[in-house]
Amino acid sequence: FSLMAIIQAVGFTTGMGSGSIASRLLGQDRKEEADVYASTGVATALALGLSMAVLGLIFREKLMWLLGSTATIYPYAMDYAFYIVLGAPVMVLAFTLNNLLRWQGKASLSVFGLATGGVLNMILDPIFIYGFHMGIAGAGAATLLSQCVSLSILASFFLRRKSSLRVSPACISRSPRTYLAILKQGMPSFFRQGVLSVSTMALNYNAKLYGDAAVAALSIVTKVFMVIQSIVIGFGQGFQPVLGYNYGAKRLDRVKEAVRFSLKSCTIILTVGAVIGFFLAPWIIALFRRDDPLVIEIGTRAFRYQCFTLPLGAVMVFSNMFFQSLGKSWRAVILAICRQGLYIPLVYLMTACFGLAGLERTQAVSDLLAFTLAASVTGHYFKTEFGKET
Repeated sequence: FSLMAIIQAVGFTTGMGSGSIASRLLGQDRKEEADVYASTGVATALALGLSMAVLGLIFREKLMWLLGSTATIYPYAMDYAFYIVLGAPVMVLAFTLNNLLRWQGKASLSVFGLATGGVLNMILDPIFIYGFHMGIAGAGAATLLSQCVSLSILASFFLRRKSSLRVSPACISRSPRTYLAILKQGMPSFFRQGVLSVSTMALNYNAKLYGDAAVAALSIVTKVFMVIQSIVIGFGQGFQPVLGYNYGAKRLDRVKEAVRFSLKSCTIILTVGAVIGFFLAPWIIALFRRDDPLVIEIGTRAFRYQCFTLPLGAVMVFSNMFFQSLGKSWRAVILAICRQGLYIPLVYLMTACFGLAGLERTQAVSDLLAFTLAASVTGHYFKTEFGKET
């Protein structure tokens, strides 16, 4: 999970960076410049993905220990990581093309490309693991093959001119300023995903002090909440092109309405999810490890603590995406790293002070602090830029 987060961080950096700039340029009717940023973003993604694959294959053994592997988990992590590292260029390119489609408002094409790979992955997993007797390496191979299919579908939309943006070698910029602009705009996404990887490493390091059951339980909780939070991220990815395009077109009324609608809708959804999750927590954890009562016990407690702060997630996610869409990169970077950035020192502090109980509560405490910061920064910006009545 940590390794995938790093790869996603690079893909989102190039995709969100080039896509957000291209979206504003399309709103200003400057299509040729938008094509330059899209093409340069794809070229940058390919170069970074290839570099990650080479370095990852060379340092794979050290990387598995660095990511928080235990002695019993290590051989499985090595088998799985081989295919994930090998597929880094494919995944980075797929995330970049996906974001370029999304920033144009072509969400249906973006979803089709990624969802096809995701569904295929679920089908291929048992075939490779059990049918071909590849074990955990089969899961990695299935993921790589599925990502190749996703990339092929996403690339076909650009080749068949289903995209408003043109991606071509002829449009790749030779100006360092273009690359710096893309990386600057994509930095919030890089830090958001990159810090997530580091926080997962910190969680693994502290959880393994209490055995494999704690690692398994907290990993399950992290994965489940990633699925729940993907609802908010999906809303955010939908409202980002609306914000970017309308901000470029000076339609601030639509910008404000998009923020209101998204915050209200997602807060309601997350509140309902938190209530349901609190009562169903033991059953949810048991879906993964039914015959391990210790995993269920630890996982249930951690799950319920996170349910208390789950409704605050809409403000934390949308505040970061709001500033990124408007090109306010430094505010976006700060808010992108605050949730998991606060988690990293807190997990060591709370584990040292309260043991396993502190480890179970760390994410909830981190979320509360991150919400306070995000609400303050965003509220202040709205009052100064959009008027006190907002």
